[in-house]
Amino acid sequence: MQRLDLLTATNMASDAIRIAREAGIKPLGVAVLDAAGHPLAILRDEHATFLRTQIATGKARGCLGMGFGGRELARRAQAMPAFFDAINSLTGGEVIPVAGGVLIRNAEGVVLGAIGISGDTSDNDERCALLAIAKAGLVADSGDQTEG
Repeated sequence: MQRLDLLTATNMASDAIRIAREAGIKPLGVAVLDAAGHPLAILRDEHATFLRTQIATGKARGCLGMGFGGRELARRAQAMPAFFDAINSLTGGEVIPVAGGVLIRNAEGVVLGAIGISGDTSDNDERCALLAIAKAGLVADSGDQTEG
């Protein structure tokens, strides 16, 4: 079975920061986690605030823990706030259900991990994640049906 490795994770995190810089997006924190939720790469643009990597990790962990991309998590959190309050109570506040958390899948649809990004708007965070995953030759699942 294909696994997400350190080099791929580090490249995705670096690529996301580079993409943001080139696009004029605010400085980012990026967390790439394996399928079990363990960190493989956590990088912070030197101009990003210290909380950005923690927020990014929460976005990625939420996706892995619930099995949905950040956009679907956000929809469900809005529809079921008490349930998501309970999840955050169980996880010590480690689930951040917003765009910018994206599942990483292989071509067969198997979840290899997740990337979380924080620093700009959730839409811009997500855009950097999608581009970094595509550059790695993997499949992004943001929780919307628009990705192929």
